[in-house]
Order: sequence, then structure tokens, then C-alpha cells
Amino acid sequence: MTRYGGRVIETSKIKRRWWPWLLAGLAAVAAAFLFDNRVDAALDVTRDPAWHKVAWWCSKIGEGWFPAAVGIPLALVFFLASRPAVAARIFFVVLTCELTGLASTILRVLFGRTRPSNHDVPPGFYGLWHDGHWIAGQFKFSSFPSGHAATAVGLAAAAWLVHRGWGAFLAVYAVAVMWSRIALQAHHLSDVLASTVLAITLAVWMKPFLLTSLEFQFGNLHRAWKKK
Repeated sequence: MTRYGGRVIETSKIKRRWWPWLLAGLAAVAAAFLFDNRVDAALDVTRDPAWHKVAWWCSKIGEGWFPAAVGIPLALVFFLASRPAVAARIFFVVLTCELTGLASTILRVLFGRTRPSNHDVPPGFYGLWHDGHWIAGQFKFSSFPSGHAATAVGLAAAAWLVHRGWGAFLAVYAVAVMWSRIALQAHHLSDVLASTVLAITLAVWMKPFLLTSLEFQFGNLHRAWKKK
């Protein structure tokens, strides 16, 4: 157990309870590889202009800037309204989704998996180097896991951990983003499932120390601001 700001954080207990779910998630990701091609083809909307536009917008709001653009001003509103605890929770949700998105981005650069839309090279995982060239960061080799999905699921998971209503609402948003990434042929089913496992795991593991720290800091900052 770790003590922070007078509160006891039972991180070891949380991790023990989470291990079975993590293993089940990893098994689901492994199984998803068997269905990638069929699901990719079934959800493909690249030849349907109307659905392509819907998917494009769902994908656009799954980028990291969108939660930040909405969440940070919202946190500021609650802070100025003398509700620093709520502001801290909103900031925690936003920060968590950005961190899960960042983690996914780092991993997809390292794995170097080809995207469904790429037909230049055979499908597979190529790492950082292919055919005598660095491929790190190239779009066509950045499929696994999905950064958009990790950001959206991280947002929903963090929200669920602090408020079930927020979490349920944002879960719909996360599913829409995940669908859009497959529908646009930017990611495979296994890519978005891997992002789901990654984002939920990171959100669960970060909550005990990150949320407590933010609530403590926001409370101190608000008291200092009110004294002025």
C-alpha cells in the first residue's frame, strides 16, 4: 500500500483483482487476429461516401486534441465555481486519455504493423526497420495498436472510474471511434481491441496515485487562489 496526502491507496489489491481481466483481454486480442480480415471487410465503408463521412467525423473526434479542447475548459469552469474536486476528476479523465493515447503511439511505432489499407508490402509486423530503411513513424507501418482507440477508450475508462454516468456516456463515444478506425481501413479489429486492453489497464493502474495527486494539488491551488 502507498500513502499519499493522508489517504491509503491499495495499489497491490487493485492489481491483484485486475490480473484475471487483463489475461482475458490479452486472450481476446490473440483470438481477434483470426477474425481481422473478415471484420475489416465487413465494416469497410471506404466505397460508401455517406458512411465514409460519418466514420471520418467519428475518427476526427477521437484525436487527442478533442478531449483536451473540451475537458480542460470544463475543468476550469468547475475550478472557478469553487468545485476543485470535480475539476480534478475531469482533468484526471483528460490526462489519462492523453497518456493512454501516447502509450499506444509509442507501441505502434515499435511494432511497425501494416495497416489494412496498405498494399505495398505483405501484411505483418516489421518493427522499426524494413528493406534497408527505417520505417518508424511511417503511416502504413503504424497500425498496432490504434492511437485513436486508445485515446477514446482511455477517456471512457477513466470517466467510468470516477463517475459511472460519465463512463457510460463516453463508452458510446469510444465504440464509435473504434468502429470508425476499422471502417476507414486504418486499423484491424485486433488493433482496436489491443488499444482497449491497454487503455483500460493503464487507467485502472494510474487512478490510485494520479487522481489522488490531482485532487490534492487542485485543492491546494484553489485554497491559495481564494486567499488572494
